[in-house]
Amino acid sequence: MTDTDRTPAATDEKRPFDLGTGPGRVLVWFYGVFTVAAASRSIVQMILDFGRAPLAYVLSAVAAVVYGFITYSLVRGGERARRSALVCCAAELLGVLVVGTWTMVEPSAFADATVWSDFGMGYLFIPVILPITGMMWLRRAKNA
Repeated sequence: MTDTDRTPAATDEKRPFDLGTGPGRVLVWFYGVFTVAAASRSIVQMILDFGRAPLAYVLSAVAAVVYGFITYSLVRGGERARRSALVCCAAELLGVLVVGTWTMVEPSAFADATVWSDFGMGYLFIPVILPITGMMWLRRAKNA
């Protein structure tokens, strides 16, 4: 097929936006690192001492799953992945805010810290900054 054989409809098609390019690449890196960090932490804690703080360890495992799904969605790209990642970023932000508030109001509820404890203070507040940045990027990607 040559350039002259192509129909105008075929050349006017909009290619899906690649979520993992530009600033998205930095998000993929951060979410990938946080997936490994949260998963490793929760697995080790659940194996070694699950009875000590089961709520904290399960919440860290949930954070790892959310981070992993967002990483996968950003790498996958496309509109469906963008919407899925946007929903997960919103859920992540809600989790950080709920768990962060809960750990400040009732610290005795958590015998050990989670990834989202104190709004991610143990991780330089990246857990609260990351979903906001992710949602901003995903909203921008919709218009690209």
